[in-house]
Amino acid sequence: MGAKILVSACLTGHAVRYDGQAKPLVHPALDRWCREGRLVTICPEMSAGMPVPRLPAEIEPGRSAAEVLSGDARVLESNGGDVTAEFRQAAENALALAIEAGCAYALLIDGSPSCGSGFVYDGSFSGDRQPGVGVTAALLRQKGIKVFSGSEIEKLAALIEGE
Repeated sequence: MGAKILVSACLTGHAVRYDGQAKPLVHPALDRWCREGRLVTICPEMSAGMPVPRLPAEIEPGRSAAEVLSGDARVLESNGGDVTAEFRQAAENALALAIEAGCAYALLIDGSPSCGSGFVYDGSFSGDRQPGVGVTAALLRQKGIKVFSGSEIEKLAALIEGE
């Protein structure tokens, strides 16, 4: 069996997103990795005790996930509630699971203030995107885990097949 892959639960069909939905990723590689027992599934926010559904949350405008991790920025809900501690705990939980399971890779839902790896929303709750990463993706990358978004599954598959 090859390398383990940490994967966002919503990508595997679990209805755990903030809006109570799933966002399943359909791809032959994902099906194969599942059959091979290589997927380690987590919803970081749920692991930190956040409910489903929950209010939308975004990293505050002009700030980054790295700043959230260092304590210099916050993650705020659409009503202004501060959920920074929950998002930091979510990232720590995902990292601990990845290390325990021996995950070298992560396949995460893009756009999420937790799992985003290519883009996140700009903190204005207007639907505007900006390049950036979520808190969990940032921590995983800091610790050497290679993070991919769902749109990068071909790149991840090629990397894994080349091992």
